[in-house]
Amino acid sequence: MAIAEKIRQFSEKSSWIRKMFEEGTIMKQQYGADNVYDFSLGNPDLPPPAAFGEALLRVCQNEQPGVHGYMANSGYPFVRDAIAKRLSREQGVAISGNDLLMTCGAAGAINITLKSILNPGDEVILLAPYFVEYDFYINNHGGVSRVVDTDAEFGLDFAAIERAISAKTKAIIVNSPNNPTGQIYSADELKRLGELLTAAGKKYGSVIYLISDEPYRGIIFDGQTCPALFPAYRQSIIVSSHSKDLSLPGERIGFAVVHPDIDDKASLLAALTLCNRILGFVNAPALMQRVIAELQDVPANAEVYARRRDVFCQVLSDAGFQFQRPKGAFYLFPKTPIEDDVRFCRMLQEERILAVPGRGFGRAGHIRLAFCVSEKVIAAAAGGFKKVMERARG
Repeated sequence: MAIAEKIRQFSEKSSWIRKMFEEGTIMKQQYGADNVYDFSLGNPDLPPPAAFGEALLRVCQNEQPGVHGYMANSGYPFVRDAIAKRLSREQGVAISGNDLLMTCGAAGAINITLKSILNPGDEVILLAPYFVEYDFYINNHGGVSRVVDTDAEFGLDFAAIERAISAKTKAIIVNSPNNPTGQIYSADELKRLGELLTAAGKKYGSVIYLISDEPYRGIIFDGQTCPALFPAYRQSIIVSSHSKDLSLPGERIGFAVVHPDIDDKASLLAALTLCNRILGFVNAPALMQRVIAELQDVPANAEVYARRRDVFCQVLSDAGFQFQRPKGAFYLFPKTPIEDDVRFCRMLQEERILAVPGRGFGRAGHIRLAFCVSEKVIAAAAGGFKKVMERARG
């Protein structure tokens, strides 16, 4: 066979999100886009804020010599300083621009982090349900995933996490607000997790990194807050992007920032910068770096997503679904009335509704529904959800 065996296996279990999205493309060609209710992909439909276009125009008009030349692999210093200033307020600790580097989205940030810290066979704990690509990223860099379930309300199960930690544990990845559940881990949960990891590190004589994936931090509802991570644990790394809060997923602009007091900081930052280059990212897109430097205080349009969440929750409640009301992000993760969540997604497809089976996120018996679509689409799908639930219940 021409392709690598590992990639062949990856392809067979590749992201359910993309599978459903591709099937949706076919359905839209068959029935027309307005007649397909696509909740499969977390692709923000809101336009970027007006400030983005204004900043983009200013940056594009800059004809200073060398403006499109090579840069340091960690990114422009003035951009890192701008982000560090915001993060210092957000995290409640003094963060320098030298504590972070610019990356090709949060995915690039996670990959350079894992490449920097993992030796072959090192383990990374994932909290199910989790974003499916994490598993591939870990494997890419010689690591092994250890999957731990969250509790019934998708909160942290500390006993299960403690059981999963071993001498091989190198990191744990958390994602809050969470994709696919919308759960936000509280300050108390993060503090307790930090204490658990500190104790485990002492037990095994190692550093266990806490990697927090935070692209949805700006999309929170009902007066909730997304607690700061750095006060909870010193050996922590935040990765994020502006894909969701500023609706810029295609621009692939993100960053990785290390706790200012993390152990062996200089070596870690040097490793992250090297990996940015040798993994082929080289540096984050220059144009977008300059643009987002001006947008660090522009808020996400969380109010629109909150209204959509409310409409969708009512639709699902009326149809008889059981679900946790999301506190942030733009996903719902309801239980399926039958055990086979893939079969249930097929049933929904018969009503031209596209959802992603929960097993794609490590938690079967659920579906993920993205509400980064118009309220009109959500309302139009209501009858189909009811019909499928009635059929499933026999």
